[in-house]
Amino acid sequence: MTGYGRAALTLGGRDLVVEVNGVNRRGLELFVSGPQEWAGPLERHVTAWAREFVARGKCSVFIRLAGASATRSLAWDPAAVAASLEKLAAQAAVSGVPFAPDSALLLRLAELNPAQGDSLPSLDDDSARATLAEGVRAALRAFAAMRAEEGAFLAKDLLARLDVLEKQVAETAALSAGTAAEQRDALLARLAAAGLELDPSDERVLKEVALFADRCDVTEEITRLRSHIAQFRAAITAGASDGVGRKLDFICQEMNRELNTIGSKANRVEVTRLIIEAKNELERVREQVQNVE
Repeated sequence: MTGYGRAALTLGGRDLVVEVNGVNRRGLELFVSGPQEWAGPLERHVTAWAREFVARGKCSVFIRLAGASATRSLAWDPAAVAASLEKLAAQAAVSGVPFAPDSALLLRLAELNPAQGDSLPSLDDDSARATLAEGVRAALRAFAAMRAEEGAFLAKDLLARLDVLEKQVAETAALSAGTAAEQRDALLARLAAAGLELDPSDERVLKEVALFADRCDVTEEITRLRSHIAQFRAAITAGASDGVGRKLDFICQEMNRELNTIGSKANRVEVTRLIIEAKNELERVREQVQNVE
């Protein structure tokens, strides 16, 4: 499900903003972006915090300096920048590589060498890490709340579609109930038209009808479909739980399997029509399920 969350915090005298947004994905994909000083450990920590709130979808977490803090981040240590430039020039000379520093290189060196006292505290510091974690979790909570609101609307839609599926299954069961008897009557009518009068209790007639009834019987498939629908509804009404989206996806696959079997056994145009409609409705359900975490 989609969502957005935002939170602000102050760390080491610097103002930061945390923004979280997410879109639908079948699995979990996390992207983390933040200040250069935290490159490396930031992704590891934020990923762990994000997994407390997100199990499915593409989730992006952006942490940036805000307001005056963002302007202060342009301050750098001239001596450190010059020393880095000299080292690069020396290495280029040793390697026989032409060296022509430009503004982009200087800006990069400035970012890597902030002015003393102007850099963010290290995430190895427990207090700094705890403060950042609080801000990130606040944004994630807002993000999760928005997703939960969307999920409530999604649940209503899925339950309504289940009602449609359930009705179609009931109609299919009712139409399939008298198929064997109709086949017997049709068989006797064909025999009579051919001048071969046989008693309905004749063993040959009974055997043919029994074989047909076995081939077209969909009792087991109907029973399993009803069970799957009940499980699907229970999973939705039970509320949020880990992996419910994957569970619903699996149930959709099983329902589709049963509908395919019923369709292959159908001997009535009305049943075939109902199965096509049910499969179309199930496909709509399946598409919505991809949005469920």
